[in-house]
Amino acid sequence: MNSSLSAIDPLKPHLQTDCSQCFGLCCVALPYAKSADFPCDKPGGSPCIHLQKDYRCGIHDSLRKKGYKGCTVYDCFGAGERISKQTFNGLSWREDNQTAAQMLAVFPVMQQLHEIISFLREILVTERTTAVHKDAALALSTLEALTGQSPEALLVLDLSAVRASVNETLLEASRLVRERGLKASGRSAGTLPSRREFMGANLKGKLWRGANLRGAMLIAANLQNADLRDCDLIGADLRDADLRGADLRGSLFLSQMQVNSAKGDSRTKLPSGLQAPAHWA
Repeated sequence: MNSSLSAIDPLKPHLQTDCSQCFGLCCVALPYAKSADFPCDKPGGSPCIHLQKDYRCGIHDSLRKKGYKGCTVYDCFGAGERISKQTFNGLSWREDNQTAAQMLAVFPVMQQLHEIISFLREILVTERTTAVHKDAALALSTLEALTGQSPEALLVLDLSAVRASVNETLLEASRLVRERGLKASGRSAGTLPSRREFMGANLKGKLWRGANLRGAMLIAANLQNADLRDCDLIGADLRDADLRGADLRGSLFLSQMQVNSAKGDSRTKLPSGLQAPAHWA
């Protein structure tokens, strides 16, 4: 197995995307529509007009300037690399029509598996979740085995069942981290939000350490200087959320794609393994 995908670096618990090792799968498999994120329509399965023969993007350095904001946000959790180098053993979608159809169909399946794997890896490098390390390690081993299956097996995989099988472990890890954060803050659970809808809300300076923000709608919310340490942010929609000066250290299940979709600056504090995107001020 490719060590870049399986090794767990305590400083980088999240799976890292390496586009140089991929056949530009996201640029082919995924559809997009003309919007604030893209300047035109593209159907799924059709190569982007800017995808070059070497599978690199011809406008990578000016994506946002040319209207391809969505491309600078997306992250496949390393799924493209695994499919390109392992699942199809280096055979590109350009080389065979049948391979192309399978490869592009497998891509979103692998992306979801890698997302779950990233959550489990995060649990395993977090001392606060030691109580569920055994369960997380067993689940991780199972999922890693699933990613090594044939394209045919991956395409009939029940992803809902896979998610259900790890959900209890994720929830318990979340509880452990949030309770510890709440205790450290010296605040009661009653000071934390119970709702999940905050689109465009002014949440500047909120002291939400240890909050459960799973699936929260935080699109364009003002979270400047907010204390979001030890929060559960799995599935939270942070598109255009203002995280300038916000503290997200120790937060759980925050992905690079969520970070990429938000606004931030040099004062934004991120969890270990995540990076401030180039478009942040």
